[in-house]
Amino acid sequence: MLLDLDADQPPSLELFVVGQNTELAQLLSLFYTRTSSQYGERFVYLWGAAGAGKTHLLHALAESGNARYIAAGAPESAYLYNDGISLYLFDDCEKLSPAEQIDAFALFNEIRAHGGFLVAAGNHPPMILNVREDLRTRFGWGLVYQVHELTDEDKIDALERSAQARGISISSGVLPYLITHYRRDMSSLTQMLDQLDQYSLETKRPITLPLLREVLNELDQQQKQQEQQQK
Repeated sequence: MLLDLDADQPPSLELFVVGQNTELAQLLSLFYTRTSSQYGERFVYLWGAAGAGKTHLLHALAESGNARYIAAGAPESAYLYNDGISLYLFDDCEKLSPAEQIDAFALFNEIRAHGGFLVAAGNHPPMILNVREDLRTRFGWGLVYQVHELTDEDKIDALERSAQARGISISSGVLPYLITHYRRDMSSLTQMLDQLDQYSLETKRPITLPLLREVLNELDQQQKQQEQQQK
């Protein structure tokens, strides 16, 4: 049985597991509706480790409409200001090339001049971000938030609540084993929960530790086959 883990759910602020990021989640909901300006806030910079959820948040904000997501490596045209875009989203700022940093600086100034909104994200806070000084200063103009990673307990709690909401029964020990033997980001863990549910229904077996190990082994075998085919 082939297991497909590529069918991501569209990112949304509702799917973001808040954990220690309550204040940030509330603020970004205002950026989603473009109402943060009533509090004088139009610029936010997010920083945190890989897998903390920065890209998820930016993609979720992009779903608000009239928004543009710009990742490092985007074409030069992505940095051109457009009157129809009210929210710009810069991702992986630490990876911006020298030319992209110039374009990002120019776009930032256009956004500011026209009353637009900007949410940027990188792996370090602005003061130590490895970009040109004028761009680093711009990123630090607005609010700066660290996106805190979820603890293992947070992840287990979120997965348990998701399973309960969907009527999925999971044996004890499955989720602790999953988060220590599989990818640790919530997107991958949530997809795996979907696959366990599907596999359980198709095989008419409950979601237990042996079933999880079977699925993980199947995925490992698939990956090895793909690696062999690519050689």
